[in-house]
Amino acid sequence: MAFITFEGPDGSGKTTQIRALYEALVAAGHDVLLTREPGGTEIGDQVRHVLHNIHNTAMLPNTEILLYSASRAQLVGQVIRPALARGQIVLCDRYADSTLAYQGYGHGVDLSLLRTITFFATGGLKPDLTICLDIPVEEGLRRKWAAYQAGESELNRMDRKEFAFHQRVREGYLRMAADEPQRWLVLDATRSVEAIQSDIWRQVECLLQRQGRKE
Repeated sequence: MAFITFEGPDGSGKTTQIRALYEALVAAGHDVLLTREPGGTEIGDQVRHVLHNIHNTAMLPNTEILLYSASRAQLVGQVIRPALARGQIVLCDRYADSTLAYQGYGHGVDLSLLRTITFFATGGLKPDLTICLDIPVEEGLRRKWAAYQAGESELNRMDRKEFAFHQRVREGYLRMAADEPQRWLVLDATRSVEAIQSDIWRQVECLLQRQGRKE
């Protein structure tokens, strides 16, 4: 079993890459669960709608934190932990590091408080590997807008935050990765889809080999 999460600024290509990894792992004969945050459960999807609704402009950062954490608690308890207990590989499109990046570094909420709330919501469950797709804010937002115009992606309330907010989020991701390099893999998301996939697959293979030796 292994728990792998994908993180990064908006427009970095997380969804494309996590789906590619899922398909590659299934093709290789692994039992894999693919999920996302916020959401991944019926309750979590309802919370996601509230969080991402562009009309909820009055939502406070503290409200965001509690709603994201509520969705996360449901996902961990109902989906992720049972899947890991069954020996599955779990891939999650965003996880707790998103709260630290967006509400912590982005909004400036105290990081130690966020870690306490996150520990409560997850029971201390941390990923074995976090893949961060890094991209300059300008390029990420350009991609996001293009995908929205093409009908390939939603444009949610968080996407409409000011440029400086998204810049703080990106810097937050890079700080977290630097503080915990044994868990994080940071990749340049401006490269080709195929080059990124290759790097991800190589890292995941190493992780699964290590996990296999432990069993």
